[in-house]
Amino acid sequence: MALLGMSCSLHAQGPALATTTDLGVIRPEASVPDAPVPHIELAESVESQPLQTQTAQQPASSSSPAGQPAQQSPSGSAPASGSTQSSSNSQNSPQQQPPPETKQQKAQEEVREQVHQRVAGIVPSFNVTYRADAVSLTAAQKFDLQFHAAIDPYTFSIAFIVAGLGEAEDTNSGFGWGPGGYFKRAAAEYGDNVIGNTLGNAVLPSLLHQDPRYFRLGHGSIGRRFLYSFATTFICKHDNTGRWEPNYSNVLGNMIAGEISNAYYPNGNFGKVGLAVGNGLTVTFEGAFGSELQEFWPDISRRFFHKDPTHGLDAQARAADAAAKQKKQQDSNQNNQK
Repeated sequence: MALLGMSCSLHAQGPALATTTDLGVIRPEASVPDAPVPHIELAESVESQPLQTQTAQQPASSSSPAGQPAQQSPSGSAPASGSTQSSSNSQNSPQQQPPPETKQQKAQEEVREQVHQRVAGIVPSFNVTYRADAVSLTAAQKFDLQFHAAIDPYTFSIAFIVAGLGEAEDTNSGFGWGPGGYFKRAAAEYGDNVIGNTLGNAVLPSLLHQDPRYFRLGHGSIGRRFLYSFATTFICKHDNTGRWEPNYSNVLGNMIAGEISNAYYPNGNFGKVGLAVGNGLTVTFEGAFGSELQEFWPDISRRFFHKDPTHGLDAQARAADAAAKQKKQQDSNQNNQK
């Protein structure tokens, strides 16, 4: 503004002999401009120059040493370098870890594994888990496993094979003879399988919160594994606690299914509770042999077919047993030395 006032005073004083420039050279009067506009523009440019210089210097001020605050623009907004610095910090920060897998998601992965398990590539092992730390299934997942078993070709094949044997031996003659009798026998056999497994592996386990799967042991002595697999016919794990308890689902499911089957078999035994209980227990004991097959099949597969259905889980269990045995032996030796 001082320069502006000086230029205005020069114009107001009128003609003068000479004027002095920044270089100190005296010029004649004719060189003085007629209008003060150039001088005003020059003054405005001089006044705005400090502001522009300050704005241009702000990026450099953001890189000032620690402890010195960065300058802000005249409008009060944060300097652009601040956003660059924050974005750089966000890039340098460690990547966020994905959320931990939920219990239900882990159970669903186990179900996807189980629906591909088979003995000799034929017999379904959908209700068998090779994982000692398998999580509990939801009611929907229990029904899902049973649905896969019900529609599996193996289930239909067994029904037709048993029906053919029944036709040849003329069992349940009330079904008749010929194609009609054969398909009635096949339908009855299929119904026995699906109704019994649905009750024992889905309905009752969901109501009683029991896990219907066979938890394979896979390590230890043969005698121990044999007794374990037989016992699991009558005991099972609870969904919430994971503790072993009486397998009400399996035993009661077989008894109820036996009574239901008497309704469509032409033997006139429907309503005879004692007979249904006896048949249910018979089916339960027969299921114990299926557990034995599921327990030892991976060993047979590795020995003769060089395939491991457990994908290394048995090897891990055996290694853990060996490490525990070695540690126990070391502790015993140390105690003897003391």
